[in-house]
Amino acid sequence: MFRQIPRVVIGVLVVALAGPIAASEPLAAAGGMAALDQQTQSLKKAVLELNRELFVLEEELLYPANTQVSVFVSMDVGEYFALDSIELTLNGKDVSNYLYTEREVKALHRGGVHQIFQGNLKVGEHELVAVFTGEGPHERDYRRGATLTFDKAIGAKFVELRISDRASKLQPEFVVREWE
Repeated sequence: MFRQIPRVVIGVLVVALAGPIAASEPLAAAGGMAALDQQTQSLKKAVLELNRELFVLEEELLYPANTQVSVFVSMDVGEYFALDSIELTLNGKDVSNYLYTEREVKALHRGGVHQIFQGNLKVGEHELVAVFTGEGPHERDYRRGATLTFDKAIGAKFVELRISDRASKLQPEFVVREWE
C-alpha cells in the first residue's frame, strides 16, 4: 500500500500542474510571473498538507491504537555503563537490533527518550527480552539482559527500558517497566 500512495500523489500533481500551467502561458508572456509564482506556492502548500494527512492515515492503518505496542529507551547518569547496542525480542522473535552512535547516547544522557520499537500485538500475555551491550565498570565489555512479561489489553501499551546507575553496588541497573 505504501508504494501506491506516491503514485497517486504524483498523478494528482501531474493533473493539477497540467491545467494551471497551460492556462497561465498567456499570463507569463504578459508579465504574469507573480501570478504563476503564487499558484506554484499554493500548490506546494496543498501538497505538503496532503503529505501530512497521508502520513497520519498510514500510521493509523499500520499501528491501530487498540493493538499498538511501543518500546522506549531512556538513560540516567551512565557512569557505570556506556551503551553500545540493544537487542529486543518479543515472544521469542527478534523485533529490533539498534546500534547507538555517540551522539545518540549523549542525547539519552541529557534526558532524551528513543523509540526503539513500535508494532502490533494481540490481546494476551507477552514476553519482552532486552539485551544491553556496552562497556561496563572497569572498561570491560558488558552484556546484560532484562525481561518483562506483560498482559496486553485493548488499547495502546507503552514499555520503558531504563538504564541507570546503582551507586550502592557500583553497577548499572536495567529496568523494564510498563507505562500507565
